[in-house]
Amino acid sequence: MAAAVSHQDPAFRRAQKRVLGAVMFCYFFYYTGRQTFGFAIPGIQAELGLDKQTLGWVSAGMLWAYAVGQAINGNLGDRFGGRRMMSLGTVLSFVLNWVTSFGTGLKSLAIAWSANGLAQSMGWAPGSRLVANWFGTHERGKAFGFYLLSAGLSSVLSYVTSLLILDVLHLSWRWIFRLPVILMLLGGVAVWLLARDRPAKLGFADFTDEKKADGTPAPTVTGETSWQRYRAALGSAKLMLAGLAIGFQSSVRYGLLIWVPVYFLGPDFKSNPAGKWISIALPVGMALGAVATGWISDRFCGSRRSGIIATFMGLAAVTAMGMYLLPKGHWLGLPVLFLCGFFAYGPQAAFWALAPDLLGRARAGTAVGVINCFAYAMAGLGEPFIGWMVQHNPFATIPGVENTTLVFPIVSVFAVCSALLALLIRR
Repeated sequence: MAAAVSHQDPAFRRAQKRVLGAVMFCYFFYYTGRQTFGFAIPGIQAELGLDKQTLGWVSAGMLWAYAVGQAINGNLGDRFGGRRMMSLGTVLSFVLNWVTSFGTGLKSLAIAWSANGLAQSMGWAPGSRLVANWFGTHERGKAFGFYLLSAGLSSVLSYVTSLLILDVLHLSWRWIFRLPVILMLLGGVAVWLLARDRPAKLGFADFTDEKKADGTPAPTVTGETSWQRYRAALGSAKLMLAGLAIGFQSSVRYGLLIWVPVYFLGPDFKSNPAGKWISIALPVGMALGAVATGWISDRFCGSRRSGIIATFMGLAAVTAMGMYLLPKGHWLGLPVLFLCGFFAYGPQAAFWALAPDLLGRARAGTAVGVINCFAYAMAGLGEPFIGWMVQHNPFATIPGVENTTLVFPIVSVFAVCSALLALLIRR
């Protein structure tokens, strides 16, 4: 029978790689739909007259909508399948990015960009369910590492396409929301055509969970209601700790992704020809860091995730302070910014592999969605706070002088909080 085919069989391995490749290809373009906002900030300020604190609230609106959407769409991914949800999200996000590009003020920008957060939330958790369905416990960290690699490279792509639009094509900020998202549609088509929700859909045996993260046998869960999945997630103390830890980690991540371009570019995108391309070191470091932690946690830590999370977040705090202490334009800025991204984003792979470890494969989408809700809700709190600090610069000797450098000590504090919480998550 087809269902008896070994998971080591070459046919299954080819199918496994094809599904992971499709999910990675789709998510490689996903961030072009939401991580471009920082590059648009100077242009929006100049054209619409909105200050940094206000634009921080617009960014927060998207993050909070994304957080709510994660809690909903992770569960829907468990119910309807990650393939359908992920593909639909690309279509909706494409439309809403174009709507955002026609914004004329705070209200129109905030509504469209927040709605886009809901559409974007249809990608990660449902995609994580696909990865969890196709990989066993001892391969999951590596698989999530590659999934995170595509996400990290997506950050690089969103940075590069934004810079090309502004610096090479000399188009306005509005085109940042129009052109890159065409690629996102291609990713949605790829996952729809190439991925399937479970191995059984292609005639192979589905994986079963041998043990939960605490070492007890994993339950065979069938026919659970949405409420039962939520109750299991919210009743797990370790999952809640993971949610708080990733919340601070995401505050670090988005604090850097949104405000580092503003730090390097200043009010005029033409003012710093070298600096704007140096900023790409951040997402490049993030992409490589994601692969490293997933592999390390599987290869050297016996699939134990909390220690690697705490270590990387501690190093993220150190490198962020290094960026604060270095003068802007110093030659060490490039490697230090790379390392800052490497350590700040690296723990994501361990977090996502930890979610099904703690709650089981059948609830993987719900578990990922719940902790990602924490991640973006807390990141959304950080955005207006950083915007206010930069705008008002309470430490300035001359009133009214902005200081975008403050982003680095702020995210350093967030990183320390994440590291301390991670130490409480023990398998």
